[in-house]
Amino acid sequence: MVNSTHVTHFTLTAYFDSGLLKYLYSVILATLYVSIIAANVLLIVVICVNRSLHEPMYIFLCSLSVIQLYGSTGLFPFLVVQILSENHDVPTSVCFLQIFCLHSYGLVEVFILSAMSYDRYVAICHPLQYHTRMTRYRTTTLIAVLWFYGFFACSVMVSLSSSLQLCGNIINKVYCDNYPVVKLACSDTTALNIYGLIISFINVFSPLAFIVYTYMRILKVCFSGSKQTRLKAVSTCTPHIASLLNFILGASFEIVQSRFNMNHVPNVLRIFLSLYFITCQPLFNPLMYGLNILQIRIKRCLGCHFP
Repeated sequence: MVNSTHVTHFTLTAYFDSGLLKYLYSVILATLYVSIIAANVLLIVVICVNRSLHEPMYIFLCSLSVIQLYGSTGLFPFLVVQILSENHDVPTSVCFLQIFCLHSYGLVEVFILSAMSYDRYVAICHPLQYHTRMTRYRTTTLIAVLWFYGFFACSVMVSLSSSLQLCGNIINKVYCDNYPVVKLACSDTTALNIYGLIISFINVFSPLAFIVYTYMRILKVCFSGSKQTRLKAVSTCTPHIASLLNFILGASFEIVQSRFNMNHVPNVLRIFLSLYFITCQPLFNPLMYGLNILQIRIKRCLGCHFP
């Protein structure tokens, strides 16, 4: 038995000896990280310098890019160091810091996506009330509340997890995650389990149910509306739907990777599934929304205005 006071580090066992290929992998990850930084920063700058884009939809998009920069920074430098290192032991403080960073990233992102769905719902279903409902003050206040709540909820989770007595220090992943740490516990986890169920309902099922509801209302308006209404809905909702589906796909990969026995799956595929959630979304979003912004600007230049 290993007491929690003796657990000074966690050992990540999902890494494998790749020989000289580790230098290639580290370059690929570093390139991907730089690409994510460049794409998201560029999107933020484009929105900030164009006054025509100072609308709630793009303010939410800026917030989405910021949280993706935050989440990527919590993972990529860590991965590069671990790949190049011969020792995959991580201090407990660093491990719990990474758990907080990655979980708060996912939590804030799903909240921002749900807020963006509400913004699209108001714009399409209640266009005459849009500027009174979605003021800049309300938008920024909502973003601040979502960020604060996301960080607070993850702080409570990490506090409960870090107080557990552990009977081991082996994590079969390439980065630190909360569920594998909880599985190492040899003390009572009732409080953490109850808290996990509560925040799962509040932070996962509730936002997703809200998103489904808003899109059902949008579809109802589209089917009963004019062609222009349908074009507007397609133009403004397609990037959000694509981003949402990509997020759900990555989250599903992460849940399967954490909750089920994946020993029969090749190690490389398991690593890819566990990293998809945090690597593909930050690069996919700026590309998708960047193309949509470019499309909107071209249409406006050609005199085809969409409200």
